[in-house]
Amino acid sequence: MACWAALELSTKVVVAEGEYDPLVVSGTVKSELVELHDSQRERDIPLKVYLPTKTDPAPVVLFSHGLGGSRENSKYLGEHFAARGYVTVFMQHVGSDEALWKQGPLLGRAKAMRDAASAENLFLRCQDVKAVLDAIERWNNDNSHLFFQRLDLKHIGMCGHSFGAQTTQAVGGQAYPVVGQRYFDNRISAAVAYSPGSPIDKNSQNALGRVSIPWMLMTGTEDKSPIGGQTVETRLAVYPGLPTTIDRYEVVLFQAEHSAFSDRALPGDARQRNPNHHRVILAFTTAFWDAYLKNSPVAKQWLTGEEAQKILENKDRWQFQLKHGSEISKALPSK
Repeated sequence: MACWAALELSTKVVVAEGEYDPLVVSGTVKSELVELHDSQRERDIPLKVYLPTKTDPAPVVLFSHGLGGSRENSKYLGEHFAARGYVTVFMQHVGSDEALWKQGPLLGRAKAMRDAASAENLFLRCQDVKAVLDAIERWNNDNSHLFFQRLDLKHIGMCGHSFGAQTTQAVGGQAYPVVGQRYFDNRISAAVAYSPGSPIDKNSQNALGRVSIPWMLMTGTEDKSPIGGQTVETRLAVYPGLPTTIDRYEVVLFQAEHSAFSDRALPGDARQRNPNHHRVILAFTTAFWDAYLKNSPVAKQWLTGEEAQKILENKDRWQFQLKHGSEISKALPSK
């Protein structure tokens, strides 16, 4: 079952030849709805795939939605990444998706959401990621499939928001307290977590010490959620827990609430949304993908230079540490 939607994206910024700008996009992006069935688990995994204009093999980015979300969430990311030359696969995780609040009695929906934020659903989500990776490998080698030879499977990125960030952290190398359980999938080359979460046992060294791929973390100074027990402080505790043997990055957006990383505001939001937050999210994430999925030295130079900092606003914070030892922590001064 497939449904196509064409999206015309015109170039946002005109740049001089050779100048790098992660916000520049052009061309036509197509999206397709795919219904994947995991026969081993008898579980459906609805997908929305954003495809770039060019049909040459392209790096792949997977996205995992937050609690109560769907494959239709955060399409601003899918459209932008595809317009930058990535095949972007948005997964929907049955059991922790939008059915929690769309179905059942109204009074029971809050409890259903709390119950769904469970270790069991995290495990199911990680298995979903594996099933999707297995599927795209098959599709890429099937000459009758739409995705035949369109995927660069040696360069795969994983990202997600909130519960999707924890899913990303799990398949990106974080360990869990059940006998040191790890869900790391070595087919993933780099990971981005929007609204990350601290380890359940609060021992970041045990949980994060074996991460071996580049990570980027993004959060906000008001990024908290009523479900899951994560606070601004616990989200900020992830970055220092990562090992110094990887390239690690963190963006902290001033006054960004939990919904800043999604398409729209959430009930209970206290602040008006800042349009520059999405601009920062797109620019920094795109440069990260370009650096680690396309092996672009120009993109990595952008990430670690003054151009990246120019996109940030008052009191946004930006820090990174590269595995060879260079480190920077930047908080913009008040204007």
